[in-house]
Amino acid sequence: MKKALAIDIGGTKIYHTLVSEQGEILGEVNKISTPKDIQELKSLLEEVIKTYEGQVDVVAIATAGAVNNQNNKVISSTANLPKGYNQIDFQSLSTKKVFIENDANAAAWAEHELGASKNCPYSVMLTLGTGVGGGIILQDRLYKGKSGGAGEMHFKLFADMRRRCTCGAWDCFEAYASGTGLKLTAEEILRDNNVTTYDVIEGVKKGDTKMKEVFDIWQNHILAGLVGLANLFDPDCFVLSGSLAEFVDTDYLENETNAQIVTAPIKVYKAKAGNHSGMIGAALLALSWIENTN
Repeated sequence: MKKALAIDIGGTKIYHTLVSEQGEILGEVNKISTPKDIQELKSLLEEVIKTYEGQVDVVAIATAGAVNNQNNKVISSTANLPKGYNQIDFQSLSTKKVFIENDANAAAWAEHELGASKNCPYSVMLTLGTGVGGGIILQDRLYKGKSGGAGEMHFKLFADMRRRCTCGAWDCFEAYASGTGLKLTAEEILRDNNVTTYDVIEGVKKGDTKMKEVFDIWQNHILAGLVGLANLFDPDCFVLSGSLAEFVDTDYLENETNAQIVTAPIKVYKAKAGNHSGMIGAALLALSWIENTN
Protein backbone atom coordinates (compact mmCIF):
# COMPACT_ATOMS: atom_id res chain seq x y z
CA MET A 1 0.00 0.00 0.00
CA LYS A 2 1.40 3.37 -1.02
CA LYS A 3 1.33 6.17 1.55
CA ALA A 4 1.89 9.90 1.66
CA LEU A 5 3.04 12.16 4.43
CA ALA A 6 0.33 14.82 4.21
CA ILE A 7 0.98 18.30 5.62
CA ASP A 8 -1.55 21.15 5.75
CA ILE A 9 0.12 24.55 6.17
CA GLY A 10 -2.13 27.39 7.32
CA GLY A 11 -1.44 30.81 8.73
CA THR A 12 -1.98 29.74 12.35
CA LYS A 13 -1.75 25.91 12.41
CA ILE A 14 0.13 23.15 10.63
CA TYR A 15 -1.36 19.65 10.58
CA HIS A 16 0.33 16.46 9.46
CA THR A 17 -0.52 12.78 9.22
CA LEU A 18 -0.08 9.72 7.00
CA VAL A 19 -2.66 9.05 4.27
CA SER A 20 -3.14 5.88 2.21
CA GLU A 21 -3.75 5.70 -1.53
CA GLN A 22 -7.42 5.09 -0.71
CA GLY A 23 -7.57 8.43 1.11
CA GLU A 24 -7.66 6.89 4.57
CA ILE A 25 -5.96 8.75 7.42
CA LEU A 26 -3.51 6.37 9.06
CA GLY A 27 -3.06 7.16 12.72
CA GLU A 28 -2.97 10.43 14.61
CA VAL A 29 -3.38 13.89 13.08
CA ASN A 30 -0.74 16.12 14.65
CA LYS A 31 -1.17 19.90 15.09
CA ILE A 32 1.55 22.55 15.54
CA SER A 33 1.35 26.34 15.67
CA THR A 34 2.72 27.94 12.50
CA PRO A 35 6.01 29.74 13.18
CA LYS A 36 6.10 33.45 12.31
CA ASP A 37 9.72 33.29 11.16
CA ILE A 38 10.51 31.76 7.77
CA GLN A 39 13.64 29.94 8.94
CA GLU A 40 11.76 28.47 11.90
CA LEU A 41 9.02 27.31 9.56
CA LYS A 42 11.50 25.63 7.21
CA SER A 43 13.24 23.93 10.15
CA LEU A 44 9.90 22.68 11.47
CA LEU A 45 8.93 21.23 8.08
CA GLU A 46 12.34 19.57 7.71
CA GLU A 47 11.95 18.00 11.16
CA VAL A 48 8.46 16.67 10.43
CA ILE A 49 9.48 15.32 7.03
CA LYS A 50 12.66 13.68 8.38
CA THR A 51 10.58 11.87 10.99
CA TYR A 52 8.24 10.24 8.47
CA GLU A 53 9.84 10.21 5.02
CA GLY A 54 11.25 6.70 5.46
CA GLN A 55 7.68 5.41 5.86
CA VAL A 56 6.11 7.06 2.80
CA ASP A 57 6.29 7.24 -0.98
CA VAL A 58 5.76 10.99 -1.33
CA VAL A 59 5.36 14.18 0.70
CA ALA A 60 2.05 15.93 -0.05
CA ILE A 61 1.57 19.52 1.09
CA ALA A 62 -1.72 21.43 1.09
CA THR A 63 -1.03 25.12 1.57
CA ALA A 64 -2.67 28.50 1.75
CA GLY A 65 -1.80 30.54 -1.35
CA ALA A 66 -1.75 29.79 -5.07
CA VAL A 67 0.54 27.01 -6.34
CA ASN A 68 2.08 26.75 -9.82
CA ASN A 69 1.07 24.09 -12.34
CA GLN A 70 4.27 22.13 -11.71
CA ASN A 71 3.16 21.72 -8.08
CA ASN A 72 6.57 22.71 -6.71
CA LYS A 73 6.26 26.38 -5.80
CA VAL A 74 3.88 28.77 -4.03
CA ILE A 75 3.35 31.67 -6.42
CA SER A 76 1.39 33.93 -4.07
CA SER A 77 1.11 33.39 -0.35
CA THR A 78 -1.33 34.87 2.15
CA ALA A 79 -0.54 37.71 4.54
CA ASN A 80 -0.64 35.50 7.64
CA LEU A 81 2.27 33.32 6.48
CA PRO A 82 5.89 34.41 7.09
CA LYS A 83 7.58 36.78 4.67
CA GLY A 84 9.51 34.75 2.11
CA TYR A 85 7.13 31.77 2.22
CA ASN A 86 6.73 31.83 -1.57
CA GLN A 87 10.51 31.51 -1.93
CA ILE A 88 10.73 28.12 -0.20
CA ASP A 89 12.18 25.30 -2.31
CA PHE A 90 9.92 22.56 -0.94
CA GLN A 91 11.72 19.75 -2.79
CA SER A 92 14.93 20.61 -0.91
CA LEU A 93 13.19 19.67 2.35
CA SER A 94 13.05 15.94 1.56
CA THR A 95 14.82 13.10 -0.20
CA LYS A 96 11.38 11.90 -1.37
CA LYS A 97 9.35 13.62 -4.06
CA VAL A 98 7.44 16.64 -2.72
CA PHE A 99 4.09 17.67 -4.21
CA ILE A 100 2.30 20.86 -3.17
CA GLU A 101 -1.20 22.14 -3.95
CA ASN A 102 -3.45 24.96 -2.81
CA ASP A 103 -5.50 23.83 0.19
CA ALA A 104 -8.90 24.64 -1.36
CA ASN A 105 -7.96 22.82 -4.57
CA ALA A 106 -6.82 19.82 -2.53
CA ALA A 107 -10.05 19.80 -0.52
CA ALA A 108 -12.08 20.04 -3.73
CA TRP A 109 -10.22 16.99 -5.04
CA ALA A 110 -10.96 15.04 -1.86
CA GLU A 111 -14.66 15.84 -2.27
CA HIS A 112 -14.47 14.78 -5.92
CA GLU A 113 -12.78 11.48 -5.13
CA LEU A 114 -14.43 10.53 -1.84
CA GLY A 115 -17.01 13.09 -0.79
CA ALA A 116 -20.06 15.07 -1.82
CA SER A 117 -19.12 15.60 -5.48
CA LYS A 118 -17.89 12.06 -6.13
CA ASN A 119 -20.35 11.55 -8.99
CA CYS A 120 -19.99 15.06 -10.41
CA PRO A 121 -17.51 15.39 -13.31
CA TYR A 122 -18.05 19.16 -13.11
CA SER A 123 -18.08 20.77 -9.66
CA VAL A 124 -17.15 23.94 -7.79
CA MET A 125 -16.28 23.86 -4.11
CA LEU A 126 -16.49 26.94 -1.90
CA THR A 127 -14.90 27.04 1.54
CA LEU A 128 -16.77 29.49 3.76
CA GLY A 129 -14.41 30.55 6.52
CA THR A 130 -12.70 33.80 7.45
CA GLY A 131 -12.28 34.19 3.68
CA VAL A 132 -13.67 32.16 0.79
CA GLY A 133 -11.58 29.47 -0.86
CA GLY A 134 -12.44 27.84 -4.14
CA GLY A 135 -11.66 24.70 -6.11
CA ILE A 136 -12.93 23.86 -9.59
CA ILE A 137 -13.23 20.41 -11.17
CA LEU A 138 -13.88 20.20 -14.92
CA GLN A 139 -14.22 16.87 -16.74
CA ASP A 140 -12.96 15.02 -13.65
CA ARG A 141 -9.78 17.13 -13.58
CA LEU A 142 -8.67 19.89 -11.24
CA TYR A 143 -8.80 23.17 -13.13
CA LYS A 144 -5.89 25.45 -12.22
CA GLY A 145 -5.74 27.90 -15.14
CA LYS A 146 -2.64 28.92 -17.10
CA SER A 147 -0.51 29.75 -14.04
CA GLY A 148 -2.08 27.76 -11.20
CA GLY A 149 -4.12 30.59 -9.72
CA ALA A 150 -7.63 29.60 -10.82
CA GLY A 151 -10.34 29.33 -8.17
CA GLU A 152 -9.65 32.60 -6.35
CA MET A 153 -13.04 33.98 -5.34
CA HIS A 154 -12.25 37.63 -5.96
CA PHE A 155 -14.77 38.45 -8.66
CA LYS A 156 -16.97 41.54 -8.28
CA LEU A 157 -20.29 41.13 -6.50
CA PHE A 158 -21.13 44.84 -6.60
CA ALA A 159 -19.70 47.82 -8.45
CA ASP A 160 -20.28 50.74 -6.09
CA MET A 161 -17.24 50.45 -3.80
CA ARG A 162 -19.07 49.32 -0.67
CA ARG A 163 -16.38 47.12 0.91
CA ARG A 164 -12.64 46.81 0.56
CA CYS A 165 -11.55 43.18 0.16
CA THR A 166 -8.41 41.61 1.65
CA CYS A 167 -6.97 41.48 -1.89
CA GLY A 168 -7.10 45.28 -2.04
CA ALA A 169 -9.96 45.52 -4.55
CA TRP A 170 -13.53 46.58 -3.81
CA ASP A 171 -16.63 44.43 -3.40
CA CYS A 172 -15.24 40.96 -4.15
CA PHE A 173 -17.45 37.94 -3.52
CA GLU A 174 -15.15 37.01 -0.65
CA ALA A 175 -15.85 40.34 1.11
CA TYR A 176 -19.53 39.36 1.36
CA ALA A 177 -19.79 35.56 1.43
CA SER A 178 -17.06 34.92 4.03
CA GLY A 179 -17.24 34.94 7.81
CA THR A 180 -15.71 38.39 7.64
CA GLY A 181 -18.50 39.36 5.25
CA LEU A 182 -21.12 38.06 7.67
CA LYS A 183 -19.65 40.18 10.46
CA LEU A 184 -19.57 43.28 8.25
CA THR A 185 -23.19 42.74 7.24
CA ALA A 186 -24.14 42.39 10.91
CA GLU A 187 -22.28 45.60 11.78
CA GLU A 188 -24.10 47.48 9.02
CA ILE A 189 -27.57 46.20 9.91
CA LEU A 190 -27.23 46.32 13.70
CA ARG A 191 -24.94 49.38 13.87
CA ASP A 192 -22.75 47.50 16.33
CA ASN A 193 -19.04 47.05 15.65
CA ASN A 194 -18.71 44.50 18.46
CA VAL A 195 -21.10 41.93 16.99
CA THR A 196 -19.53 38.61 15.97
CA THR A 197 -20.45 35.82 13.59
CA TYR A 198 -21.06 33.68 16.67
CA ASP A 199 -23.62 36.24 17.87
CA VAL A 200 -25.42 36.04 14.53
CA ILE A 201 -25.56 32.25 14.45
CA GLU A 202 -26.68 31.99 18.07
CA GLY A 203 -29.29 34.67 17.47
CA VAL A 204 -30.70 32.79 14.48
CA LYS A 205 -30.90 29.62 16.57
CA LYS A 206 -32.88 31.53 19.23
CA GLY A 207 -35.27 33.08 16.72
CA ASP A 208 -33.93 36.64 16.87
CA THR A 209 -35.55 38.40 13.89
CA LYS A 210 -32.73 40.95 13.42
CA MET A 211 -30.09 38.24 13.39
CA LYS A 212 -32.23 36.26 10.93
CA GLU A 213 -32.33 39.35 8.70
CA VAL A 214 -28.52 39.59 8.82
CA PHE A 215 -28.12 35.90 8.08
CA ASP A 216 -30.56 35.99 5.16
CA ILE A 217 -28.72 38.92 3.55
CA TRP A 218 -25.41 37.06 3.94
CA GLN A 219 -26.88 33.87 2.49
CA ASN A 220 -28.22 35.82 -0.49
CA HIS A 221 -24.70 37.15 -1.09
CA ILE A 222 -23.60 33.50 -1.35
CA LEU A 223 -26.53 32.88 -3.69
CA ALA A 224 -25.45 35.72 -5.98
CA GLY A 225 -22.01 34.13 -6.28
CA LEU A 226 -23.45 30.68 -7.01
CA VAL A 227 -25.61 32.08 -9.80
CA GLY A 228 -22.62 33.72 -11.45
CA LEU A 229 -20.38 30.68 -11.04
CA ALA A 230 -23.09 28.35 -12.34
CA ASN A 231 -23.54 30.47 -15.45
CA LEU A 232 -19.77 30.55 -16.01
CA PHE A 233 -18.89 26.90 -15.41
CA ASP A 234 -22.19 25.00 -15.88
CA PRO A 235 -21.28 22.52 -13.08
CA ASP A 236 -23.15 19.45 -11.92
CA CYS A 237 -22.92 20.65 -8.35
CA PHE A 238 -21.56 23.05 -5.78
CA VAL A 239 -19.96 21.81 -2.57
CA LEU A 240 -19.94 24.12 0.46
CA SER A 241 -17.32 23.49 3.13
CA GLY A 242 -15.74 25.39 6.01
CA SER A 243 -16.83 26.49 9.46
CA LEU A 244 -19.91 28.39 8.28
CA ALA A 245 -21.14 25.90 5.70
CA GLU A 246 -23.00 23.83 8.28
CA PHE A 247 -25.40 26.72 8.90
CA VAL A 248 -26.45 27.50 5.32
CA ASP A 249 -29.70 26.22 3.83
CA THR A 250 -28.58 24.16 0.83
CA ASP A 251 -32.15 23.50 -0.31
CA TYR A 252 -32.82 27.25 -0.45
CA LEU A 253 -29.56 27.94 -2.28
CA GLU A 254 -30.17 25.13 -4.75
CA ASN A 255 -33.76 26.12 -5.52
CA GLU A 256 -32.98 29.84 -5.86
CA THR A 257 -29.86 29.23 -7.95
CA ASN A 258 -31.80 27.01 -10.34
CA ALA A 259 -34.55 29.63 -10.59
CA GLN A 260 -32.05 32.28 -11.72
CA ILE A 261 -29.41 30.58 -13.88
CA VAL A 262 -29.48 30.22 -17.66
CA THR A 263 -27.53 26.93 -17.61
CA ALA A 264 -28.72 23.41 -16.68
CA PRO A 265 -29.97 22.76 -13.11
CA ILE A 266 -27.35 22.19 -10.42
CA LYS A 267 -27.21 20.57 -6.99
CA VAL A 268 -25.84 22.16 -3.82
CA TYR A 269 -24.22 19.87 -1.25
CA LYS A 270 -22.42 20.23 2.04
CA ALA A 271 -18.92 18.78 2.15
CA LYS A 272 -18.51 15.19 3.32
CA ALA A 273 -14.76 14.49 3.15
CA GLY A 274 -14.12 15.74 6.68
CA ASN A 275 -12.09 18.40 8.47
CA HIS A 276 -8.81 17.18 6.98
CA SER A 277 -9.95 17.07 3.36
CA GLY A 278 -7.02 19.29 2.33
CA MET A 279 -4.50 16.70 3.47
CA ILE A 280 -6.50 13.85 1.97
CA GLY A 281 -6.85 15.58 -1.38
CA ALA A 282 -3.18 16.57 -1.49
CA ALA A 283 -2.17 12.99 -0.69
CA LEU A 284 -4.41 11.53 -3.41
CA LEU A 285 -3.11 14.02 -5.97
CA ALA A 286 0.51 13.38 -4.96
CA LEU A 287 0.23 9.59 -5.04
CA SER A 288 -1.38 9.74 -8.48
CA TRP A 289 1.33 12.16 -9.62
CA ILE A 290 4.25 9.91 -8.66
CA GLU A 291 2.53 6.92 -10.25
CA ASN A 292 2.16 8.82 -13.52
CA THR A 293 5.65 10.32 -13.51
CA ASN A 294 7.66 7.23 -12.54
